[in-house]
Amino acid sequence: MIFPDAEKGSRFVAGEIARTIREKAARNEKCVLGMATGGTPVLLYAELVRMHREEGLSFRNVVTFNLDEYYPISKTAYQSYWAFMHRHLFDHIDIDPANIHIPDGGWPKEEIKQHCAEYEKKFAEAGGIDLQILGIGLNGHIGFNEPGSSIYSRTRLVTLENTTRIANTYEFENISKVPRLAITMGISTILQSKRILLMGWGSKHAIIARSVEGNVSEQVPASILQQHNDCTFVIDEAAAADLTRIKSPWLTGDCVWTPAMTKRAVVQMSLKIGKPVLSLSADDYVENGLSDLLVEKGDAYEINLEVYYMLRDTITGWPGGKPNAVIPAHPERSEPHPKRCLIFSPHPDDDIISMGGTFMRLHDQGHELHVGYQTSGNIAVTDEFVTRFIDFAVGFEEMFGIDNHKSQEILMAARKYIADKQKDQTDTREIRSIKGLIRRCEAKATCRYVGLTDDRAHFMNLPFYETGTIDKNPMSDADVKITMDLLRRIKPHQVYCAGDLADPHGTHKVCLEIVFESLRRLKAAGEPWIKDCWVWLYKGAWQEWDISEIEMAIPMSPDQVRKKRFGIFIHQSQKDMVPFQGTDSREFWQRAEDRNANTAELYAALGLTKYAAVEAFVRWHY
Repeated sequence: MIFPDAEKGSRFVAGEIARTIREKAARNEKCVLGMATGGTPVLLYAELVRMHREEGLSFRNVVTFNLDEYYPISKTAYQSYWAFMHRHLFDHIDIDPANIHIPDGGWPKEEIKQHCAEYEKKFAEAGGIDLQILGIGLNGHIGFNEPGSSIYSRTRLVTLENTTRIANTYEFENISKVPRLAITMGISTILQSKRILLMGWGSKHAIIARSVEGNVSEQVPASILQQHNDCTFVIDEAAAADLTRIKSPWLTGDCVWTPAMTKRAVVQMSLKIGKPVLSLSADDYVENGLSDLLVEKGDAYEINLEVYYMLRDTITGWPGGKPNAVIPAHPERSEPHPKRCLIFSPHPDDDIISMGGTFMRLHDQGHELHVGYQTSGNIAVTDEFVTRFIDFAVGFEEMFGIDNHKSQEILMAARKYIADKQKDQTDTREIRSIKGLIRRCEAKATCRYVGLTDDRAHFMNLPFYETGTIDKNPMSDADVKITMDLLRRIKPHQVYCAGDLADPHGTHKVCLEIVFESLRRLKAAGEPWIKDCWVWLYKGAWQEWDISEIEMAIPMSPDQVRKKRFGIFIHQSQKDMVPFQGTDSREFWQRAEDRNANTAELYAALGLTKYAAVEAFVRWHY
């Protein structure tokens, strides 16, 4: 089942859980639920809490069994799944604590086999799991059943693959702190559930396609769910992107050949068979399932030209529009020139990482350029970097004989706090402020590097982010008001914002929703400047737009690539060891360069000019 977004998909799953609970309650029976953790079910649990508070959904007849838990880990650790479940669900509903079952990351290792057997026994005594909720790992794991797990496996202690540990670093400060072991239900245990709902959002598109459409294989554990009698994958449109009926609908039935669909089909075929667009023949169309397109359009070369021109017209060296020129197919308007441009940067380095070349080009071409740094980014600064910063500040005061007792007191208290800090302890407000100041200074230095004056850098410090933990609050009216105020003050002709929903922390997603909601409200309020404001979406450090989606492509020379790299290097707190980096162990400058170079390679493979790198954008209409 494909839903427009994760919120709607989560509401559907919550509805199915509520219906199951109520049906069992009506028969005076216990409802046994299998629960999942991680980022995927957070919205689901928020909806269940809402249903409990607002619709009277009771959990008194519910018995829960969680899939897995890190090992070793204490229940009180913020990253433990015991803490996760209580934080997001159990502490907010009326479930009997005796009915909650979660593997214990504190079991003595020599007793784990016994405890796992007892865990299995409890399933049976409860009558089996009525409804099992699953997420899916990027390598296809369900629970912590990694590729190669036996279809006959039961609850047990397992070793986590390095890819899984890297994927889960968003929950920890760095990979060295991610446990190497976990306790998990086995695949056989999961398959015994009466009904299964697997949820997958956004960046899981590749593994979901393999799990749903690929062969059943223990190397892709989720594919084994194809053999279950009642299993449904609940995904959003982004996660459905690689399913054949979405990615290549012309292979599954009738297709409406819009220009966008024609472009997508021809680009896919060109890259698949390794021929430039203008070299494609009628035989290529027939052999690759596009004979219907030939029938509708008539001539292969005419189709080739149509797609080639669409690709060519996305490429421009003038992201703000070329002045004193009439170019009907240009991605941006020529007038007005210069434009007022506002780049929204979710973290204090996304501007230079994601669109640094375009950032610099807009300034060099004379536009009035502003940057709105949406969050402080404080959780991504290590304690070691704070200690270095404090040493400098204290040393500076001592060297120049500055006797500021208040600052000394704050800095020394911060140094002592970090020295005594316990594992999993949340930073104080003062520590978070110092970390935020470090990132603010780096962002201001980047703006100066590009050529902007300090008044063009706007530090928004959106409240949703300031929790001090990895988990962030939802968007609020306070976030929207701050954003609307900045937009009203600048009245931009262009807005750039991060459309990268693969960010594992969810910060980019919330920041994007805030910008969208702000623009919608300003439009509804009839702000006169809003009709001339165009919105361009860039991707962040996590992924790139599909080549067929790109509407504006900004080429970069080798010197511009190097200049962008030096701009990224200014963010020293994010260099060498990237906290909360997600599934990719490379530094952000490496990701950005590889991504931009790959986009350039794809354009060249399609028969366009070969550039050193290309930054890509898609326009959002509101």
